[in-house]
Formats: sequence, C-alpha cells, structure tokens
Amino acid sequence: MRERARDKGRLEDIIEYSDNVARFIKGYSFESFVADKKIYYSVMKNVEIVGEAAYMLSKAFKKAHPDTPWRTVQGMRHVLVHDYAHIVSETLYDTAVNGIPELREQVAKYLADTDWEAWEAQPDDYEDSVDEEMMKLARRMKADGLTLELIIKYTGLTAEEMEKL
Repeated sequence: MRERARDKGRLEDIIEYSDNVARFIKGYSFESFVADKKIYYSVMKNVEIVGEAAYMLSKAFKKAHPDTPWRTVQGMRHVLVHDYAHIVSETLYDTAVNGIPELREQVAKYLADTDWEAWEAQPDDYEDSVDEEMMKLARRMKADGLTLELIIKYTGLTAEEMEKL
C-alpha cells in the first residue's frame, strides 16, 4: 500500500539512486555509454529503481506536487521492467543526463520543504493510495482471467492492493 508514512523514505530513495545515475553517467558520451554494457545496465537499473520509488509514492503526495511529471517517471520504469526489448538507448541516455538531475532537484526541494510530521499524521485514504488508471487496468485484466501474479507483475500493484479489487 502507498502510505503517507513511506513517502519520505521513497523520496530519499529517489535521491540515492539519482545520485548513482549521475555518478555512473559522468564523463560518458552517448556512444561510450552504449558501448560500456556495465555502465549501460547500471544506469538502466538505477533509473528503474527511481521509477519504482516514484510509483510507490502515495497518490496524495503526487497530487500535492503536480510540477513533477510522475506519470512519465513511472512510465519509464514500466518500459524498463516490462518492455525491456524495446528500450530506446537515446531515451535512456537523455533521461540519465537531463531527466534524472531535474527530478532529483525537485525531490530534494520536496524533502526540505515538507513538514513530514504533519504529512504523516494525515490519514491514509485507500482510494487515494492507488493510481486509479492502474486499478482500472487491473480490473480489466482480472475480468479477462489473468492470474493475480501476472496482474501484479504487469501493473506493479501490490498483493494487498489486488485483494481490494
């Protein structure tokens, strides 16, 4: 479940893994990035983790911070995890060089500016905790007979969220 109490830790994860991306990509041109498979896949995995941390933020947090393109960040994660055969190297490189530093800057500001005690004291609302579009997709998948394991794999929803369907 995407609880408010976990938002701060997830933002801290975004900072940590964004820093990894910056450290790994430093000094690499696009050509050298693609040629160095260790760096390429290290960057890919860290961008994926950034996307997962963003995906797991509470819907209330994302709604309260609309300047960040959360859907784009989450979408990159979904491509890296589920559509890995179609990763566009130029897009991954651009994300690492341009998108991740911008996201990191926004997240650092959120961490500094948020009154975490007040934020976490607000009650979690289940309906706000799950991306409604993802829930609609999960409901369609369930109606089509997909197993819960596959639905979880493809949507990124948790088993607990699936039980609420």
